[in-house]
Amino acid sequence: MLRNEKDAVIAEVQQLLTDTENVFVSDYRGLTVAELAELRGKLRESGARFKIVKNTLGSIAADKAGREPVKDLLTGPTAVTFCGDDLVGAAKALADFAKTQPQLAVRGGLLDASVIDADGVKALASLPPRDVLLAQLVGSMAAPLTGLVTVLQGTIGGFVRALDQVAQQRAAAGEA
Repeated sequence: MLRNEKDAVIAEVQQLLTDTENVFVSDYRGLTVAELAELRGKLRESGARFKIVKNTLGSIAADKAGREPVKDLLTGPTAVTFCGDDLVGAAKALADFAKTQPQLAVRGGLLDASVIDADGVKALASLPPRDVLLAQLVGSMAAPLTGLVTVLQGTIGGFVRALDQVAQQRAAAGEA
């Protein structure tokens, strides 16, 4: 690889590390080109990007991007998944692919500035999808409001029934 090609790869990986808060690092040894293409397609659905990186170039890029903790994960054949907005979707795609292709070994990752191990990535993969989490959040935020509306309806309904009884008593007293 020529020096200018190496510089281009370093710049690209540095930019990806700078732009992406969350990355997963995997060992892809033993996977065919077709299997890697399948994995890339699954990761692309969650907005993630899968890139095979030479360890030395990845280390230089990590230094330049200020993401030094990722350097500890760069050993052996290395592929880096740069996660998009759907972190859980990317983790699920890696975990699901690893179930059918055990050659893919997730080493760990970097969440913001914290290093996680392979078990941490598996734990992320077990979370519900992003849209489900958002729906659960909205539901839990709306629950107190729903309770308040129910209480207010009961109070107003009770007040209306009391007024109706007073009106019936006056009407009955007026007739008598």
